[in-house]
Amino acid sequence: MMHSPLASLIAPRAPQLPPRAGLGLKAEHFQDVLATRPDVGFFEVHAENYMVAGGPFHHYLSLICEQYPLSIHGVGLSIGGQSPLNPEHLQRVSTLLDRYRPLMFSEHLAWSSHGPYFLNDLLPLRYDTATLTRVCAHIDQVQNLLQRQILLENPATYIEFDEAHFDEADFIREVITRSGCGLLLDVNNLYVSCINHARDPLAYLDALPLRAVGEIHLAGFAEETDSLGERLLIDNHGSPVDQAVWTLYQRTLERTGPMATLIERDNHLPALAELVKEARLAERYLSSTQVRP
Repeated sequence: MMHSPLASLIAPRAPQLPPRAGLGLKAEHFQDVLATRPDVGFFEVHAENYMVAGGPFHHYLSLICEQYPLSIHGVGLSIGGQSPLNPEHLQRVSTLLDRYRPLMFSEHLAWSSHGPYFLNDLLPLRYDTATLTRVCAHIDQVQNLLQRQILLENPATYIEFDEAHFDEADFIREVITRSGCGLLLDVNNLYVSCINHARDPLAYLDALPLRAVGEIHLAGFAEETDSLGERLLIDNHGSPVDQAVWTLYQRTLERTGPMATLIERDNHLPALAELVKEARLAERYLSSTQVRP
């Protein structure tokens, strides 16, 4: 498959989020955000929570967007799926982006649907040429409709396919080169996958096309033991960012420079003030890290 000849024309690079720390916007915190106006760089929402015409979610998001930059993160396009993209879902994404004009829109390198069936999970891909062709075609379809560049997030994985033509970092590089999309670098996902598959996180990081990074995600993980007694990390977004991930984040910033960074928390949600503290810690890394020459 060749690089899309229209990619640079129909999917211009999206405006950049500020190189600050942001938070995922949760309904539990709507009123606190408006009352306290926390000093964070941006908010991010999941697209699928706003795919209705009205209601309280839109009421509060409209108010908050008057004060903060916005990033929208999709979890349901199933860009890696074997079935064609759902045109109704894609049109709802387009309508949402037209309504709020976020500075960034991102999706996952994963699949979550097959035919009429939707699975509430982000499932891994086999990194072969057929998957590469399919993923790039799906990204071209999304970018053509949205008339903007999207970011694609590296996954957290727990199993791998025996038959693969690429390792994950090389596959991501090929997707970005051929489709013209950008990279949402989830540092927690990177760390989780590397521990689960006995890889060197820094080697994986250096193999990625870091020039394409448009946003970084940080989150917490849970730790279990697999059937062989080995560490098994689960990307559960249910705890503070682990120190190992903070250290890898610092190494990432040394390579990318300051970059918009989201603190993700979807489970065991604490008070807004606790999340703001984590965002301030990310801001310290952003302001103190020296970029490697």
